[in-house]
Amino acid sequence: MAFTGKKFPNVSVTAMNHLGDRIDINVLEQATKNKKKVLLFWYPKDFTFVCPTELHAFQAASKEFEKRNTIVIGASCDTAEVHFAWLNTAKDNGGIEGVTYNILADSNRNLASVLDILDGVMDDNGMIAGDDVTYRATYLINEEGTVFHEGVNDMPLGRNVADYIRLIDAYTHIQKHGDVCPANWEEGKEAMKANPDSVANYLSKN
Repeated sequence: MAFTGKKFPNVSVTAMNHLGDRIDINVLEQATKNKKKVLLFWYPKDFTFVCPTELHAFQAASKEFEKRNTIVIGASCDTAEVHFAWLNTAKDNGGIEGVTYNILADSNRNLASVLDILDGVMDDNGMIAGDDVTYRATYLINEEGTVFHEGVNDMPLGRNVADYIRLIDAYTHIQKHGDVCPANWEEGKEAMKANPDSVANYLSKN
């Protein structure tokens, strides 16, 4: 189910913070109540392979997201206790020690099911084929709780964190100036107005 252009689901989920506290997080309310953008990224499993590289990459860019008024939230279907164990495992031992953003523990799969990002498929006998964990889904949500980007990677394919920063920059430019952002747009580059003359002028120079 596609959510781009729609409100993010109003669902509260148990989460773990880096201090070891179990908390409840409603992603929609994180955006609307704090008047911030939210980047929510899902990954398949704790204590696996591509996943820790992504969590560390988002952590390394935390100041860039903060400068852009954006909250980063990780998520998987592991329990909060497993998240905390992973948070207390050293980076050089495959852990995510040093990660400070909150991580959803959607162990009952309520939110993941609504988003339709689970790999599990039920057969005719009611048995689940697959691990019933999430693909690498990513959502960018604006200050009103509306999704302005969503994407889903297959399990082995890690994300490029820099491109989410670019997308946030582009969307913020649109919010401020009412422009549209062409292919490969980056902060500081020329944008366009949504009319034929502006498009023709842009294409004549690019």
